[in-house]
Amino acid sequence: MSRSKDRERLETRRRLNPDYPGFRGAAWEPTQPGNTVLQTVTCSVCGRKRNVPLGVAQEQGERYVCLACQERQG
Repeated sequence: MSRSKDRERLETRRRLNPDYPGFRGAAWEPTQPGNTVLQTVTCSVCGRKRNVPLGVAQEQGERYVCLACQERQG
């Protein structure tokens, strides 16, 4: 996108929200409440990698079985 279009977008946002601070970079992006930290774990049955909450990954470790395999074993 060109600089003029960027400036136009910024001016539009400031008109709609006078308190808009502008882009501060990814490091300053506020975290969303409810976001959980994920960790990649390999399923011990099918061998596929899955992103699971950190607590589950630490608790089950290498014994982790993904939901698809749990349903198949059912």
